[in-house]
Amino acid sequence: MATLCSTLQQELEEARRRTDSLFALISPEAMYARPIPERHRVIFYLGHLEAFDWNQLCRWTLGKPSFHASFDELFEAGIDPAVGTASTDTPSDWPTIREVEDYNTRVRQEVDLALEHVPEEMVHVAIEHRLMHVETTAYLLHQLDSGQKQAPCPVPLSLHGVTPSEEMVGIPEGSARLGRSREEGFGWDNEFEAYEIVVPAFAMSRYKTTNGQYLQFVNEGGTPPAFWKRQGDQWMLETMFQCVPLPLSWPVYVTHQQAQAYAAWKGFAVPTEAQFHRAAYGTPSGLELEFPWGDEPVEAAYGNVDFQAWDPRPVTADSQGASAFGVAQLVGNGWEWTSTPFHPFEGFDPLSTYPGYSARFFDHDHYVVKGGGPLTAGRLLRRSFRNWFRQGYSYAYTSFRCVQV
Repeated sequence: MATLCSTLQQELEEARRRTDSLFALISPEAMYARPIPERHRVIFYLGHLEAFDWNQLCRWTLGKPSFHASFDELFEAGIDPAVGTASTDTPSDWPTIREVEDYNTRVRQEVDLALEHVPEEMVHVAIEHRLMHVETTAYLLHQLDSGQKQAPCPVPLSLHGVTPSEEMVGIPEGSARLGRSREEGFGWDNEFEAYEIVVPAFAMSRYKTTNGQYLQFVNEGGTPPAFWKRQGDQWMLETMFQCVPLPLSWPVYVTHQQAQAYAAWKGFAVPTEAQFHRAAYGTPSGLELEFPWGDEPVEAAYGNVDFQAWDPRPVTADSQGASAFGVAQLVGNGWEWTSTPFHPFEGFDPLSTYPGYSARFFDHDHYVVKGGGPLTAGRLLRRSFRNWFRQGYSYAYTSFRCVQV
């Protein structure tokens, strides 16, 4: 069994600091709130991250006995019920914050002592799971009332930007490589195995669909996004810490259903996963890049990702990060819906200690999203990474653009 490298230990510590700082913004009273009806109360997520690490690394990988079996089970797994469905538990059904924090402290001590005996793959699992929860916990934080959370510092927002054109960029026929091979290193079960697919020529919107463009659709009867709030005769946008006049140049965050409806209204379609890959990572020469902007590491990204901001910025920002075909912000400033249902690639093999990570979502209600948002960690920006949400889920930072065949 390989000895854990110091880099992974540092990454785990940094991921812990990020989740700790996020929970520190939430008032004690709000820990028992359920800001998103389809999710657990916030207190669950406070315990879930440590319970996950303990169950995955210590109990199920190393066979260590439980020291708090009821919490191991209580905080083991999140929920993803149909949109509009909520659990019937009450705040009194949950332990106190102090009890959860004591459990968390013990878990971290046990995990740290065991880390050198844990296979590196499982440490990657723990790190990336925690980083995913930075973003999904932020969705909960976003929905809390302002009195239930504290902004870490004055938050500058780029409310005004250049009105983008609705230009479509031609993408020539070519192959796209989806997924990754085992030799390429760590990936989640749904990322394997890699395969190539020929993508016929198509045209794609140069920019993500904006609030301003979507507003035209709403004015003609389209459904407004959940992040929009009406004040008198004006639309406002609920950002993470304040309500502001609708920034027309920002990407609109919508459900898959809303994205599909808008695209149909325009006479277009939402891209497939393969079309996204071809536009994001393909080149006129036929070679594929690691990132839209080239093969530089994630730290060199030109985009609103990796915790640079709490909220979006104009779709015309970050022009240096455009793809080889000139399509902007394919990574960053909001995940992008595809029209591809979340499904396994050929060769799919579920993770032995986490068999339900992907498999329980293979249906016709969850759709693949690609790219990344402001709070997506840098290590999740690899080309093969796949995220997914229910088609009617309205609380995620999910943008979209249109294609024409």
